[in-house]
Amino acid sequence: MGFKNPGGASSGASLSLRTSNKLRRKQLYVTQKKTTGKARHEERHARRREEAKNPELKRERLEKNQPASIDKKRIWDDVDDDSLGAVVDLAQLKRRRLEAAEAAAAAEADGVVEGDAEKDDDVDSMLGSDEENEDEDDEARMERLQRERAQRKPSLAPSTTSTNLDLTPDGLAIQFKHLFSDEPPAMPKILVTTGINATIHKEAQEIAAVLPNATYIRRSSHRYGHKYSVREIAKFATNRGYTALLIVHEDLKQPSQLSVCHLNGEDAAPGPTLTYTIRNYQSGKAILGHGNPTNHYPELLLNGFQTPLGLLAAKSMNTLFPAKPEIGGRQVVTLHNQRDYLFFRRHRYIFREARATEKNVVGADGREMDGVKGIRAGLQEIGPRMTLKLRRVDKGIGRAGSEGEDALKWEWKAKMEKQRTRFNL
Repeated sequence: MGFKNPGGASSGASLSLRTSNKLRRKQLYVTQKKTTGKARHEERHARRREEAKNPELKRERLEKNQPASIDKKRIWDDVDDDSLGAVVDLAQLKRRRLEAAEAAAAAEADGVVEGDAEKDDDVDSMLGSDEENEDEDDEARMERLQRERAQRKPSLAPSTTSTNLDLTPDGLAIQFKHLFSDEPPAMPKILVTTGINATIHKEAQEIAAVLPNATYIRRSSHRYGHKYSVREIAKFATNRGYTALLIVHEDLKQPSQLSVCHLNGEDAAPGPTLTYTIRNYQSGKAILGHGNPTNHYPELLLNGFQTPLGLLAAKSMNTLFPAKPEIGGRQVVTLHNQRDYLFFRRHRYIFREARATEKNVVGADGREMDGVKGIRAGLQEIGPRMTLKLRRVDKGIGRAGSEGEDALKWEWKAKMEKQRTRFNL
């Protein structure tokens, strides 16, 4: 068996066309990998030397090489609607409304100025000259305001900012007036329970331990015992001053569903109830290198909630934690929304000095961030860890306890994920 054109083909040609000898093809493959790897290595080091001399080149390269992820391709509904099911960015919607109001006010002011100028044509020349100066001052002022509006800085990227609950639309606040109340939030007192004949008592107790002032009560599993319904449990909890009721359901002896029912006191009907599915549940003890929790009130981070439905979910979770966290405990609970999945994490953190071998923190633009040089934040996960997905929002206590035409506020359906770049939260 002889060689077939051993050196005639280019480096990018198929090795099977260069030789039919298997051993020779292996040698050619190794040689080709070494050649391409060496060329990339030299190119990478040459680029690094050039960027060390001119940091502007690195910044331009990082700005140009942005990955085209699904999050960056996210689309919004082009409507002026802030209802519960609308997929609109409330920050952008508010900005558009303010700009439209400013433009209308400017147009009205221009109309008033032009009308006054036409009326002043028949007045005395001396008085008219003074009013012309005033008109010129008004025009200069309007031009200055327009320049200032044109130079307004854009907002930060949504991935680097927390959820702003102040953007809650008036319609959503009226619809859930007890949840979005202007009064200071009361200290949360939460009752946690499970489904009937449950076996996930340890997991439910661990979820209850995350929430301050939470109490876990088992539901009766005896065959002769009374099977209390969710509405009876909610009435029991309301009479004893509880602010929320959490029900953890199971599937194959693992947490599979979480229902959060808000109790609005004895003077108002309970609701709303938000139902989530639980995926990838992992207890704290199963996490490698986990820490032990303390009794301090944790800090709460809500990231990535931008739509009216997202603000409703964020506000619902916000009411489960005290408004004044204890910073000395150095514990933080994070709910990060990404593609309508809520990643739940709990950590302990500590600030320390950066080691000599550690580099400074670099932002998304490739530049070192000011104010954090020489500082590092160490994280230790406490647990539990899980992923939530919102499935439905009911007016009252779940599906059975909601009545009326608007009993079902929102429900997830499979067709909502047909378009991969459209998200609800």
